[in-house]
Amino acid sequence: MGDFWVKDGETFLLIGDSITDCGRRGDAAPLGAGYVKRLTELITANYMERDIRYINTGIGGNKITDLKGRWQEDMLDHKPDRLSIMIGINDLHSYLRDPENGVGPDLYAEIFDELLDVTKKELGCPVVLITPFYISREAPEDPFQKQVMEILPEYIGTMEKMSRKYDTRLVNTQQVFQEHLKYREPEEFRPEPVHPYPIGHAIVACAVYEELDKG
Repeated sequence: MGDFWVKDGETFLLIGDSITDCGRRGDAAPLGAGYVKRLTELITANYMERDIRYINTGIGGNKITDLKGRWQEDMLDHKPDRLSIMIGINDLHSYLRDPENGVGPDLYAEIFDELLDVTKKELGCPVVLITPFYISREAPEDPFQKQVMEILPEYIGTMEKMSRKYDTRLVNTQQVFQEHLKYREPEEFRPEPVHPYPIGHAIVACAVYEELDKG
């Protein structure tokens, strides 16, 4: 174990779409039943002495434009000491289905930059970015899935660029899943490419934990 990224007494806020939400506004309140909950369990199991407050503000279906609309209330107003952002797959889907009105790569990059800029200016809190992922082979037969896999690197590339610009932590979950797919079929990790089974959430949680455990 290293000097874990989230310190004793700090507030760690995680924001995103349905993968972050994962029932946190319903039966699985307040942290959801996905990677957020599993990540908090990993931290607690390994750093029992740390009193960390966790806040999950993920909302299913959200795009970066939705995060912008609720950034003040659901992020800045909480004044977290540490922040995690996972967003992008709904943006990509919206763009493929309606290029004129969806959130394309350029708009995604523009708003991501705005949100990180205001966060740096108002809070200055350390950030970890978790890339969107699509649990599929590199060249799927399904035409729509093939389009997703072709365009996804643009959205991930934005996260990589933002991570360099704002000196954040970065977890490339797409890369992590591609490693797993060398050994198992996609269906073992998800019912469809966007929403993972519990094992998929565990993989995301472990990847994030490993990055944050670097200190």
